[in-house]
Amino acid sequence: MAVAVAVVRPSPFLGHIDFGIGGFSCRKDFRIASHTSKIKALFWESKKPLNPPEMHLSIDGFTLTKINAKEESADTDKAKTVSVSVVSSILEVPSSGWDACCLDATGPEKFNPFLSHGFLSSLEESGSAVKETGWLPRHIVAQDEDANILGVIPLYLKSHSYGEYVFDHSWADAYYRYGSRYYPKLQCCVPFTPVPGPRILLRNTSYKDQVFDILVHAMKELAVKFQVSSLHITFSSENEWHALKDKGFLQRTGMQYHWKNRNYKNFDDFLMDMKQSKRKNIRQERKKIPAQNLKMKRLRGYEIKAKHWDTFYTFYRNTTDNKWGTAYLTRDFFHIMGSKMGDNVMLIVAEEGDELVAGALNLIGGDTIYGRLWGCLPRVYYPSLHFEACYYQAIEAAIELNLEKVEAGAQGEHKIQRGYLPVTTYSCHYLLDEGFKQVIGNFLSRETDQVELVTKLIKESGPFKVGVI
Repeated sequence: MAVAVAVVRPSPFLGHIDFGIGGFSCRKDFRIASHTSKIKALFWESKKPLNPPEMHLSIDGFTLTKINAKEESADTDKAKTVSVSVVSSILEVPSSGWDACCLDATGPEKFNPFLSHGFLSSLEESGSAVKETGWLPRHIVAQDEDANILGVIPLYLKSHSYGEYVFDHSWADAYYRYGSRYYPKLQCCVPFTPVPGPRILLRNTSYKDQVFDILVHAMKELAVKFQVSSLHITFSSENEWHALKDKGFLQRTGMQYHWKNRNYKNFDDFLMDMKQSKRKNIRQERKKIPAQNLKMKRLRGYEIKAKHWDTFYTFYRNTTDNKWGTAYLTRDFFHIMGSKMGDNVMLIVAEEGDELVAGALNLIGGDTIYGRLWGCLPRVYYPSLHFEACYYQAIEAAIELNLEKVEAGAQGEHKIQRGYLPVTTYSCHYLLDEGFKQVIGNFLSRETDQVELVTKLIKESGPFKVGVI
């Protein structure tokens, strides 16, 4: 299988990031104990022929059993027996057990719909995240002796790095120059979804910390069994990020733009926190919508019909064909996901007369609106409609529903002037080759410094009045 490597253009706010001094460097004084010659092979030795990635690696026989986790409650000293297994589809896991882990991991007030059985199974059932697209499910499940599910991990064996939003294409290229194979790799994430949240989902038992350790051990053991280059946990929670450092994972940070609800009564109340020039610009942009004879609607749950999903798929394909180049999601995904997720789905649409001309897909969690996808009819342009559908309508909805924030997805510095400020995102990376682990660790240290600096500068020069944040 040929693996294409995408050209990733860094954010202009972050500047040019490379592997320079302390990373993949040609300097003569560069040293890593016992791995110096290998690192030099990045540039100075011929590439070794590599076998194509194998995406049929068996999970037969991978079961960790009779691992004792001590119950720490005051009224018992009984040891629990925890078994760990790997499944090839989330459909093999009861939705009730998976969702119980999801709810306990976040708490109902911070429920993350992307971690639910309904969303993840929609990706598999629709043919979006499956072996044929380079996403081979290898989910990990921990159970007690009574078959009660104690923890789950959404995990995929991958033959590429697309659809992740934490970019490691340059790492793959360096591995290839090194004479080693980067793919397949293990990826713990929500496919095609740069939404932060826990990735190791645990029931709220008195021994959940022990179950956490067991599941992390199982992931690392699976990486060794499959002989992959690496294991990646992307857009993890901050707590996981800290905990995994002590287990041999490298730490990486990134940046997204989120809007925060400061107990606003309405949209105008929010605008009063903005600097005068930003407030004026937003009002002018919003006035353009009715001036173009456009009407905005927010549809929830049963209000979204099959015709809406078919039309939105046209919008989605128009966006991917003209911008991203790859349509990760199938038409069936939207229908299946919509039927499973109910009122957790909000589709914002723009109508011109009786015709839908644009739309933005959002999911609603316990305290957050998650903006996901946007698109419009091919070969048409409506000034400011993208900002209205994706940002302003989501803000209004969050205020009306008394939700804490709006997460507007990855990238997009234009969000800053519309009230979305940078927040730090977290990912963890486990590399089996110690030489590369040290090299990439040096790069990540410098990258983190840049992310921290850019975040600070943006907040200091942001769109809000002094004293608001």
